Amino acid sequence: MKPAQIFYQYIWIINTLRTHSKLTFEELKQMWQYDEVAGGNPLQRSSFNRHRDAILQMFSIIIDCDPKTYKYYISNPEVLNDDSIERWIFSTLTVHGVLADSAAVKDRVVLENVPAGEEYLSTIIHAIHTDRRLKIGYQKFGTEGYVKIVCPYALKLFHQRWYLLARTKENQMRIYALDRMTEAVLTDETFDMPDGFCPQAYFAEYFGVLTDDTPMEHVVVRAYNKTPDYLRTLPLHHSQRELISDDTGYADFSFDIRPTADFIGQLLSHGDGIEVLEPPSLRLKIKEMIANNLKRY
Repeated sequence: MKPAQIFYQYIWIINTLRTHSKLTFEELKQMWQYDEVAGGNPLQRSSFNRHRDAILQMFSIIIDCDPKTYKYYISNPEVLNDDSIERWIFSTLTVHGVLADSAAVKDRVVLENVPAGEEYLSTIIHAIHTDRRLKIGYQKFGTEGYVKIVCPYALKLFHQRWYLLARTKENQMRIYALDRMTEAVLTDETFDMPDGFCPQAYFAEYFGVLTDDTPMEHVVVRAYNKTPDYLRTLPLHHSQRELISDDTGYADFSFDIRPTADFIGQLLSHGDGIEVLEPPSLRLKIKEMIANNLKRY
């Protein structure tokens, strides 16, 4: 069986259990037949058990069986609600499977450009996996290029660009955009990852990839018109909380975050749909940015 077919079966099992919550094996088997998941071939219990193991290994999704009802269910559905690599892989494979089955309408599906810099992904991931230093060639916009040896800690995808979080020989944490790299070569020299280092925790106080010394702030914004719905359905940050909503067409949201340029840029991208209320320093900063921009018009 081709890998694409196997992945499709994994995705079908996951999505079917997410939709119906709990199902017996016989119910799953009937739906499998009805949807012609394997070209009309029935779902064997041995195959289902192998798929359960593979789903756990690939997506960290646990499919348990209730001993009282003999119904199968996903016991840790929260794993598909965060920004983990398992969630990203699941989403990617789901879209791939849907589009593969919809080749007849491929000209009517408009996609974004693929993330830039993916030619270095394999090398960087191998370096991360083996704790080996990388020699990278790098050139920022408007500056001369240079070569540097770094310890690769983590990768992050943000706004269609891949970024590498790495420690330099000066023991400084730096972010490198993969589309600014001119080379990425694996070295024979290894390094030791700090005990307990967690990339998710490292980025937790930020939006995006900029991780400078901007102080933590309690940010309150007022969202107008349809913007509250956008923030509710796709929160900007895990600290986002809705404070109040008003029938006149606005809602207030709070964030406990370091308001770096990435976060400010995201707020400005909503145009007049968002007004910063607190802190006063951030409100003034954005006001000055808008005033300077108006001078260009």
